[in-house]
Amino acid sequence: MHSDLIHLDATRLSELIRQRDVSSVEVVRAHLDRIAATDDRVHAIVTIAEGALAQAVAADAALARGEPTGPLHGVPFTAKDSIDTAGVATQRGSPIFRGRVPSDDAVSVARLRQAGGILLAKTNLPEFSYWIESDNLLSGRSNNPWDLARTPGGSSGGESAAIAAGMSPLGLGTDLAISVRGPAAQTGIVSLKATHGRVPMTGVWPRAPRRFWHVGPMARSIRDLSLAFAQLAGPDGQDAFASMAPPPAPGAGRSLDRPLRIGWMTGPGFGPVDPEVRATVAAAADAFRGLGQHVEAVGIPALERDFALDVFNRLHVMEMKPVFAQATAGRSPQEIYTMAKTMLGLPDTSMQDYLAAEQAAERLRDGFAGYFERYDVLLTQVLPIPAHPHGADRFVIDGQTVDATYLQGATVPLNVTGLPGISMRFGTSSSGMPINVQLVGRWYAESTILQAASLLESVSAVRDLRPVL
Repeated sequence: MHSDLIHLDATRLSELIRQRDVSSVEVVRAHLDRIAATDDRVHAIVTIAEGALAQAVAADAALARGEPTGPLHGVPFTAKDSIDTAGVATQRGSPIFRGRVPSDDAVSVARLRQAGGILLAKTNLPEFSYWIESDNLLSGRSNNPWDLARTPGGSSGGESAAIAAGMSPLGLGTDLAISVRGPAAQTGIVSLKATHGRVPMTGVWPRAPRRFWHVGPMARSIRDLSLAFAQLAGPDGQDAFASMAPPPAPGAGRSLDRPLRIGWMTGPGFGPVDPEVRATVAAAADAFRGLGQHVEAVGIPALERDFALDVFNRLHVMEMKPVFAQATAGRSPQEIYTMAKTMLGLPDTSMQDYLAAEQAAERLRDGFAGYFERYDVLLTQVLPIPAHPHGADRFVIDGQTVDATYLQGATVPLNVTGLPGISMRFGTSSSGMPINVQLVGRWYAESTILQAASLLESVSAVRDLRPVL
C-alpha cells in the first residue's frame, strides 16, 4: 500500500485518510521516500519543508479525536519556489535571494493549509520564474521524468516534474504566459489557470506588475483541480485584482442542462503546430462529439489579426525591465543568469508601439467575447510540440523554423485576455512523450471547463500512464 500511495490523487488520499484506511503519516512518508529515491535524477525539489511529518502526526491525532477536518486534511502538497512559505526558504531561483525565508505564507499556500494540506517541499523554477525551462544558478536544472534528457518546462517545471514523478499529489505554480499549462503538457499532468484575479497573487513575486500573472493548481486529476480551485479562489482584501465572484463548490463543475457547445482549432493565430499535436486536438474533438457534445471546427479572426505573443512582448517588457533592474542592482554578474540578462538587454518599447499593443489586447478580448457568445468551450493545443531536449532554443515545427518563445503561442492569449484554461493529457507522441490539450472558457466560467475536462478525462486512454523511474 505504501508504494501505491504515490500514484493516487489528492482527492482519493483525502478520502483514505478520513476513513482511516491510511494515515497522513504514511502518505507524507511515502512521498518523502519517493523524493529520496528519485529526485537525484529529476531535480524537481529545492527545499524539503521541515515539520511535514510532525504535521502529519498532528493531523492523524486530530482525526482520532473527532475534530472537524478540511477537504485536504493530512494530504501533502508542494509549491513553486517563487511562492512565499512561512518559515521555509523561498529563493526565486536566484543566488540574489539565497537563504530568503518569508515570515508569512502566500495567500494560496495559506488557503491550502487551511483546507488541511501539509506543505511538503518547494519546487524548482527558472530564475525569477522567467523562462520555458526550469534552470538557474542556485538550484540547477530540472529534468522531465518521462525522459531525463528533456525539459519539464517552465516556469513551473519543478512542480510539474514532481507531480509526474510521484513526489507530490498536488502543487501550486504560477503562470505569466505558459507556466502552469506548458509544464503540465510536457509532463502529462493537469493544471488550471483560472480567470485573472480569481486566485490572489498576494505573497508571490513580483508584487507589481501582476496584470498577466496567475497562481494555479497542478495535479494528477481534474477532480483535484476542482477541489484545489474551490479552496484557492476568492478575494483576500490585499490583491486588488482578486475577483469578488464567489468560489465554486468542490466537484468537477456545474453540469449544464444541454450539450456543451465546443469549438476546436489549432490555428491560425497560434503559430505553427506539429502534426501529432494537431491530431491529438482533433482526437479530443472527436471524443467530445462521441460524448454527445456539439462540436465544430472554428476560427477566431482576432487571433489572426493580432498575434497575442507579439502583443504580450510589447506590453510586458516595459513593465518588467524596471523590476529586473531593481532586483539585480549592485549584484555581480556571477549572480545573474540568462533570462535576467536577456530582459535587461531588450530595447524599450516605444510609447506608440505600447499604445498600439494595448489596443490590440482590447481587440483580442473583444474577439474572445464574441466567440463565447456562441460557444461554451474552446479546444486547442497547449504547446505546438511535445517536451523538447534541454537547451534547445530553435525548432522546426511543421516545416517552419521558430524560436523558443513560439512555444507560448497558444497559451499567452489567455494571459493577455485573462481567460481561464485547463491543460490535460490526451495523447502520446511517437517518441513516447505526453501531449496535452487546452480547454478555454469564458471569463469566470471555470465550472464549465472543469465539467468539459472531466468528460474528456472519462474517455482518455492515457490518464493513468506514468513515467518509470
